[in-house]
Amino acid sequence: MRVFVSIDMEGVAGVATLDQAVRGGTGYARAQRLMTAEADAAVRGAFDAGADEVVVNDSHGSMDNLLHAELDPRAQVVTGSPKPLAMMQGITEGDAVALLVGYHAAAGEQGVLAHSFSGAFREIRVNGAPVGELEVNALHAAALGVPVGLVTGDDLVCAAAAKALPGVLTVPVKRAAGFHAATSTHPSVAAERIRAAARDAVAGHAGLECPPVPDGMRVEIEFTTPLACDYAMYVPEARRLGGVGLVREVGSTEDLIRLISACLHLSANATRDTAAVAARR
Repeated sequence: MRVFVSIDMEGVAGVATLDQAVRGGTGYARAQRLMTAEADAAVRGAFDAGADEVVVNDSHGSMDNLLHAELDPRAQVVTGSPKPLAMMQGITEGDAVALLVGYHAAAGEQGVLAHSFSGAFREIRVNGAPVGELEVNALHAAALGVPVGLVTGDDLVCAAAAKALPGVLTVPVKRAAGFHAATSTHPSVAAERIRAAARDAVAGHAGLECPPVPDGMRVEIEFTTPLACDYAMYVPEARRLGGVGLVREVGSTEDLIRLISACLHLSANATRDTAAVAARR
């Protein structure tokens, strides 16, 4: 039995600020250890339930955050970026279940460090419905026939998961008090709860259902600035939607992830250009 784990950082217990979540911040090394501990808890819980193989995808930022030597040695780790399937790199058809650990609320929500793949995105919509990383990644898992059995993070992303994913277990490890503030569970308690929930999710995977996957998807991405949208318009077959919006149709969840990733990397040029000008003042 093979289990897939996607681990992000913003939803980890004890992480609440950009200083922690962005490499180079004084709190980043501490956040790395916290993230690694929660990933390890999910891995051990999966093996407790009888998994033969557990693949962990480092899904935060540059995707090379996990301290491998501190993980259960039975785990396989997918690290580095860019990856063709970003946060879902490593999942395969036939995996028993997917565990999404350290996740956060979508852009526009009041969750801790809430965003949707990029700070340059104000909102992403699929067939008119707003989606974040949780929904997009769960949709791709569903397209492969793999249900999501566990979601951990702040209280808001856990509530979103309970609403969107039938039978999913959630572990809220902190309560959002703002974009840069949270009331957090102690890391050791969070790890214990994640390990227990991962064990239960893997043990009960046969009773889980996948959400329906549409045959075609109209994807709308709204950017925070017109310049970010300007760069993203280099995507083939993309059409402008107002001053800061892009729209494109895709036929698969794999293409959905690739479109989002392309827009992420293209729109990053707007941030660099703006920062360069601001630094000259």
